[in-house]
Parts: sequence; structure tokens; C-alpha cells
Amino acid sequence: MWKPPAAMVLVQLIITGLIMLSKVVISRGMFIFALHAYRSAFGTMCILPFAMFYERGKWKELNWRTLGWICLNSCIGYAMPTCLNYYGLRDTTPSYAAIFLNIIPLITFILSTVLRMEKLQFRTATGSLKVVGVLLAVGGTMLVSLYKGKVLHLWGSSLRHQRYEQPHTAKHHVRGTILLLGSSFTFASWYPIQSMVNKVYPHKYWSSTATCFLGGLQTTLIGIILRRDRNTWKLGWDLQLLTIVYTAVLATAVRYNLESWAVAKRGPAFPTMFIPLITVFTTVLDSIFLGAAITVGSLLGAVTVIAGLYVFLWGKSKELPTK
Repeated sequence: MWKPPAAMVLVQLIITGLIMLSKVVISRGMFIFALHAYRSAFGTMCILPFAMFYERGKWKELNWRTLGWICLNSCIGYAMPTCLNYYGLRDTTPSYAAIFLNIIPLITFILSTVLRMEKLQFRTATGSLKVVGVLLAVGGTMLVSLYKGKVLHLWGSSLRHQRYEQPHTAKHHVRGTILLLGSSFTFASWYPIQSMVNKVYPHKYWSSTATCFLGGLQTTLIGIILRRDRNTWKLGWDLQLLTIVYTAVLATAVRYNLESWAVAKRGPAFPTMFIPLITVFTTVLDSIFLGAAITVGSLLGAVTVIAGLYVFLWGKSKELPTK
């Protein structure tokens, strides 16, 4: 059946577009907390109709304990990783930032093992594959961070005039790398926290609506403390507004529903198999439109990380019950 794979390829293209647009507006000076606050507001408005239609009346089951878990989830699993990712993206490039998306499932596995939500099982084939996958991904991340190598001019000189002049180039590469790692780690924390949210409140649309709203509220309050200038928060009919609408409609509502549908059709591991496509798409578009250099080190590191992810997913697939 071709529809689930096609849907997941579309999701990766949507995420690639989000990364590219975010890089441009951040490079042009948009306040990151304002970007996240508006993204959350528009995203809440997009998810809310689904909650009201599919889970009508379920909001009445919300209580203080549930709201506490959702508030924690919105901070650690949503607001923090997104803002850290934006700051890391500002200091690096879209193609570099996309590589760190591949290690989120692996960090999730490590956290789940530490929290004893998952068994390591060294002596089994499944456990060995997962450990090898994690080691490959860690090695690939270190390779892409520490080794550059020769610059590859893949597109020739005809496309060089299209390069976007970025005021915030990768001058703080180490800082950007740390921020991106922090983003991956905090986003991976979303999964164990979300599993607890699902136990106390198993209504995904209302849960997502509340998470999006509370995460946006948190960043709005912090953003106002950091910058009270009204011009910082002003939106016009420009690329900033396009990025926010794109994020809310495509990268939030459409992506969420496509991934939920794919999980229902093919299982929870299916969407993660397509994450490496983001690295491929972003690397090509980043090089063509934003003029980012493709180096031997970045290619070798990306391939190693992707290989590690697939080895890890191979091990995870052996745990799934056969029909």
C-alpha cells in the first residue's frame, strides 16, 4: 500500500520547509520567543476544532493532576526543545540542525532504559542491534561536529548567485551544537512524560491542544520579560507571518493527523523510518538556496547517524509482535 509511505514523505517535506523558513526569519532577526509564541497560538487554533469534533466533552475530564502533567510536558517536551532548536539553528545551518533529528529516537531509548521503561537486553540480538545503533549515531554526531574535511561543490557555479546572505552565520558552531543536543535531549523527554499524560488523560486532541496552548503561554511570559518592545512582537504581511501560518497549518495540524493515521496503519515505529529523509532534503535545499557548504565530514557523519538509526529501528522491529 503506497499511501502511508507517501504520507510520511510528505511529512518530511513539510518539516524540511519548516526548518528552511525558520532559518530565514530567525536570520532576519525575528525574536525566537515571539516566533514560538505565535506558532503555538496558531497551532492551538488549528488543533482545537479536531478536539471539539472527535473528543467532544472530554475537556470536562481535565483535573489539576492532569493539568500538572500537561504543563510539565508543554515545558520540557514542547517549549524548551523548540526554542533550543531555534537558537541552535540560528548558530548553525538547516542541514546541520536536521542531523540532530535522527538521534531523538535513540536518546529516547537511552532515557527509557535509565528510567527502566525499557530493558536493554545486551545478550539478545535485539538488544545488541539497539546498542550498536546508538553507538553509530553518537559516533556520527561527533564526526559531523568535529570534522569538516573537503568542501564539495555539487551544484556547480550556476547556483552560487542564489545564496542567501545570512547575518547570523555559523560563527558560534560549538554553542549551536550544544543547543541542538539540548533540544534533542529535551524533546526525547517528551515521550516518557507523554506516556504518563496518556495514562491520566488518554484524549490526544485535547491533550495536544492544552500542551500547545500552555507551551505558548510559557514562552510568551518569558519573552515579554526579556523584550518588552512592541516592535519585537509586531507581525506584518511578510515571511514571518507566512512561517507562522505554515507552522500552524502544515507543520502542526496536517503533520499531526498524517502521523497519527500512519501509526494506526503501520505501527509506532513506521514514521521514524522516514526521519533521515529530512536530512537529505534539507542538505540539498540548504546548499542550493542558502549556500551552505557540503563537506566530506558532514556527509560521512550524516550517513553514519542515519545508519545508526536504521540499525536501531531494525532492532526495535524485532520486538514487535508478529501477526
